[in-house]
Amino acid sequence: MSTDRPTILLGLAREIAGTSRNFQAVLGPGEGDKATNAFMRQLREHAIETFSEDYSEQKVCGDTSLAVDFYLPDEATIVEVALGLPNPGSEFEKDILKGLMAKESGHNVRRLFFISRPGAKKKCAQPGRNAVKEWVHANHQVLVEVHELEGEPRRRRRRSRVG
Repeated sequence: MSTDRPTILLGLAREIAGTSRNFQAVLGPGEGDKATNAFMRQLREHAIETFSEDYSEQKVCGDTSLAVDFYLPDEATIVEVALGLPNPGSEFEKDILKGLMAKESGHNVRRLFFISRPGAKKKCAQPGRNAVKEWVHANHQVLVEVHELEGEPRRRRRRSRVG
């Protein structure tokens, strides 16, 4: 078993997601938010049990109320569970900004480790997001990694345009 805590968190997230038969279902606002909150609650509980310390919801972004999902100082790593990364509009850039704010606030941050749904790697390899990852690494020495939960990418319904 890996001793790299971000990798262990990824394993815990995969285990929790794998036990929910509706994890990949598109539930929409309300129900989807409840399901995500329940998933995050379980992940935090399992992480505390596994690491014997609470690394979740760390407010490391200076004098703001912004918090990262997990900050693991020994690995100089922020872990963001960003399930919406495969979507066109996601929290990708905001989570990167939080990582840079944490680094600028004096926290050791060398890696931003995203955990997302299947399809995130492909989306984050597109030119715009890839350029952001490269810029962050070149200018701030922070490596951005995108890791996926297991399963097939969700099939999104396309909105029909009226008019």
